[in-house]
Amino acid sequence: MATLHLLSHSPFADSRLASCLQLLSAEDALLLTGDAVYALQAGTAQRQALELMPGSIALFALEEDVVARGLATLPERLQAIDYAGFVELCCRYDRTNAWL
Repeated sequence: MATLHLLSHSPFADSRLASCLQLLSAEDALLLTGDAVYALQAGTAQRQALELMPGSIALFALEEDVVARGLATLPERLQAIDYAGFVELCCRYDRTNAWL
């Protein structure tokens, strides 16, 4: 069963991102929202970890949060989505796991 993993907390505040990355399966997806989009900052270990994920794992970010935080240089594999896309992802995957 494919799972959509939702992260919203800063990757610099705790280890949720690292824990999530260890549990991702081949058909899962990761959606970054809120301060979790800071993981996309160029030159960080968090960005490198995202870029090293297997290609079968989809990477999404809420576009509004990316823009609000002024992030410009994003990974090629990243798919920016709006709120309608967020809802669609929740329906597409068998399960949703929010890393609260």
